[in-house]
Amino acid sequence: MKKYFNIVLTLLAAIMLAGCSGDGANLKQNVSGKAGEIIIVANKAQWESAPGADLKKLLASEYPLLPQKEASFTLINIPENAFSNIFQIHRNIIILQVSDAFERAEMAIREDVWSSPQTVVSLTAPTNEAADSLITAKGEVLFNLFEQAERNRIIRASKRYEERGLRLLVADMFGGSPYFPTGYSLKKRTQDFVWISYETTYTNQGIFVYKVPVGDSTSLTLDSLVAIRNDVLEMNVPGMFEGSYMTTSIVEGKEPALRWLKYKGRTFGELRGLWEVQNDYMGGPFIDHIFYDKSGKNLIFLECFVYAPRYDKRNYLRQVESIIYSFEWEEDFSR
Repeated sequence: MKKYFNIVLTLLAAIMLAGCSGDGANLKQNVSGKAGEIIIVANKAQWESAPGADLKKLLASEYPLLPQKEASFTLINIPENAFSNIFQIHRNIIILQVSDAFERAEMAIREDVWSSPQTVVSLTAPTNEAADSLITAKGEVLFNLFEQAERNRIIRASKRYEERGLRLLVADMFGGSPYFPTGYSLKKRTQDFVWISYETTYTNQGIFVYKVPVGDSTSLTLDSLVAIRNDVLEMNVPGMFEGSYMTTSIVEGKEPALRWLKYKGRTFGELRGLWEVQNDYMGGPFIDHIFYDKSGKNLIFLECFVYAPRYDKRNYLRQVESIIYSFEWEEDFSR
C-alpha cells in the first residue's frame, strides 16, 4: 500500500509541476471589474494635471452614435499607494508614473500580469510635460488597445460557449458566420435574411445577416447603403403595429456614418447609426459591417443592434459589435 501511495504522490507532483510550467497563465485568476472599466493608477498630482486630463479626454470621450451621451470607457483613479491586490486583478489597468528617475517618456504594454485575460499599460516619464506628450503621441494606440482587449474577451467567450448550430446555419447561407454565444436564438430566416437575437424582459440584442445582389448601379456610398438597409428591413423587420417597421433614424447631429476598416485580413465598411421603428416609438443604436461575399456578386450586411430603453447602451452595443467582429469565412472556422 505504501508503494502505491508513493506512486500516487509522484503522479500528483508531476501534474502540479506540469501546471506550473510554461508561462503560468493557467494559474492566474480571472479578471475582475465591469466591462468598459479602466483603472488608472496615478497620484493626485498627475491625475489632476495635464497627464490625467489627457487620459480623461482620450478614454472618457463620447462613445459614437448612441441615443444619449456615454463615455467610451469608465475611468477609476487609484493612487499608487492604494494599488493593492484587490485592484491588481482588474481587467484593464494603466499605471502612470512621473519621476526624474526616468530618463525619457515610454509606454510599455503587458498582458496577464496579475490575472487573465488582462491588459496592463505602463506610462513612465521624467516630467508631467513629457507624460503629456507621450499620451498625445500614443493616444490612438492606447484607445484601440483597450477597445480590442474588450472585444477579444467577448469573442473568446463567444467561441468557448457558442450556439454552434447558429454558426453553421449562417455559414450555409452566406459562406461564413460570426460565433454566437449561448442564449442567442433564431428569430427569423428567409432565403437571403437571418435574424438572431438575445432577448430579456427589458433588452434585445439582435443580429441581422442579409445579402443583396451587386448590380451595375450598386454604389458603396453612405446614402446608397442606408437605402439598401432601409429596403431590406422594411420587408423583414416589422414593428408591433400595422405599417410599422425598422428603419434608419436621421437625427440632426447623429446622422449615420460610414468608414472603411481592415480587420484580420478583411476589408469592410462600418455603417454606424441609430435605428427607429416607423410609426412607433422604439429605437436604439446599430452597427453594420458591409463586405462582398466570396463570389463578389453579393454584398453581405452583418448588422447588430440594441434595444434597451431602461439602460445605458454602450456595453450592450459593444457586446454585439464584438460578435460581428468574430466573423470568419467557413474555411477559416476555428476547430
